[in-house]
Amino acid sequence: MELYEAIYNRRVIRDFKNNVVPDEVLKRIINAGLQAPTHDHLRNWEFVILKNMEDKERALQFIKKGTEPQLEILKRTLVNGTLQQKMYAVAMPRQYSMLMNASHVILPFFKSTSGVLKPSCVSSLNPISSIWCVIENMFLAATAEGLACSMRIPVGEEGKNVADVIGAPENYLLPCYIGLGYPADDKPEVEQVQYKAEDKIHFGKW
Repeated sequence: MELYEAIYNRRVIRDFKNNVVPDEVLKRIINAGLQAPTHDHLRNWEFVILKNMEDKERALQFIKKGTEPQLEILKRTLVNGTLQQKMYAVAMPRQYSMLMNASHVILPFFKSTSGVLKPSCVSSLNPISSIWCVIENMFLAATAEGLACSMRIPVGEEGKNVADVIGAPENYLLPCYIGLGYPADDKPEVEQVQYKAEDKIHFGKW
């Protein structure tokens, strides 16, 4: 797939087929992530891959517990609102299933520095900025492979709890969960707000 085609087709997908992603494809996607720029020239990134249901259940138990109260609210709201609210109405009930039903769950970890979550300046965010470059590379690589990814940002103590369960070192943080798989044929199509470069570019001054 051509680069711009992958960029324009890249979407978060929350419904997957049962097909298993081959290990060699998974490695190509991880290798694409490892090509991302890093501020200190050290690839302080590690990836925990969850394939079997037992490992997934152990790591994702905290999502299941945290989303159940939110689902009760969604039964009454967000269905006929703005595009953003409609997206949440699709996304929130699938926070657990979109990972459990994926072929693989990828847990990307980055080595953090002190104060990365309470930055004193923009450069304090360098470690977390570089891991998001990794994640975007992986999303684009998955799209180019004909695959798709789901993503969840840990809420509250989720990230720390997952790190403890899978045995990550204390100085490594989890920015998100990634579900990787083949998109389902009947996946919901969520309408996107469209923007054009000419609406966002400011030459010389704002």
